[in-house]
Amino acid sequence: SPMRFLIKTTIPTEAGNAAVRDGSIGEKAMRIIKEQKPEAVYFVEEGGQRTQYLVVNMDSANQLPSIAEPWWLTFGGTVEIHQAMTPEDLEQAGLEGIAKTWA
Repeated sequence: SPMRFLIKTTIPTEAGNAAVRDGSIGEKAMRIIKEQKPEAVYFVEEGGQRTQYLVVNMDSANQLPSIAEPWWLTFGGTVEIHQAMTPEDLEQAGLEGIAKTWA
């Protein structure tokens, strides 16, 4: 079954400013986003940089390069990928059994 990941990408200020000035930042970002088909996308400022948070579903680890590389190659920024759980996932995690084993 698909796994949900929280992807955080940043666009360095210099690269972002150049893309804003030449009018390409929106087209470049949307091209990546349309390809990755996230279930949610948020644009924020973090640490003074343009930052994007995407929620993406993946079936296999071999999909990681198709998520990270477009951001790196297009903007030269950072990419962080974190597996994420929904409340339903957490309910099914078996925390009580884990606690009994390790408490």
